[in-house]
Amino acid sequence: MTGEKTVVHFLRHGEVHNPEGVLYGRLPGYRLSDRGEQQAKVVAEFLAGRDVAHVVASPLQRAQQTAVPIGATFQLDVATDARLIEADNRFEGLKVSVGDGALRSPKHWPKLWNPLRPSWGEPYLEIAHRMLGAAHRARSAAVGHEAVCVSHQLPIWTLRRFLEGKPMWHDPRRRQCSLASLTSLVFRGEELVRIAYVEPAGETDPKVTGA
Repeated sequence: MTGEKTVVHFLRHGEVHNPEGVLYGRLPGYRLSDRGEQQAKVVAEFLAGRDVAHVVASPLQRAQQTAVPIGATFQLDVATDARLIEADNRFEGLKVSVGDGALRSPKHWPKLWNPLRPSWGEPYLEIAHRMLGAAHRARSAAVGHEAVCVSHQLPIWTLRRFLEGKPMWHDPRRRQCSLASLTSLVFRGEELVRIAYVEPAGETDPKVTGA
C-alpha cells in the first residue's frame, strides 16, 4: 500500500431551528438553532490540533454555519461544493412524522411506490456518486493532510453504505449519523483503507423530524 495518508471527514451539520417540525430538505432559510451553533463549536474544538488543510460545505445555510468555527480554528476559508447538498425530496415543507404527517394522506401514496430507488426523491445511487466525487475533490485538495466536508445526514449515510458495499435502501431510524457527527474516510493515496465514526457532540435520535 503506497501513497500519503489523507483523511476526509464528513461532518453532519448541527441542530436546526425548525419549530414547525417539517422536512425542510433544500428549502432556504433553515438556520442552526442555538444548540446547533454550540455543536459546531464543539466539533471545531474536537478537531483543534488535527492537520486540517481544507474545509468545504454544502451551499445550504445550516451547513455553511456549521463550517464557520472550523474554518476559523484553522484560519481557512470555507469553500462550497454543491455535491454536498441535502438530497432532493418531494415531501419538502411537509410533516412526515408517524401519526400526524403527510404519509397518512392517500394523495402522497403514489410517491412511495419504490422505496429502493427511492421514488419520492433523488435516487440513492446518484447521491452516492456525487458524494464520492466531493470526497475525492476534498482528498485532492488536502493530500497528506485532513479535510472537513460539511453535509447532511442522508447523503453522508448513503455514501457510507455505498463504500461499505451495503444496500443503499435502509431504515432511516437506524442511521448512524448523529448531529455534528464525523464520518471519516481514511485514504492511502487514492485508495480508501478505513472508515471511522465519532460523535463529538454526543448521540442524537435519527427519528427526530427536522433535526
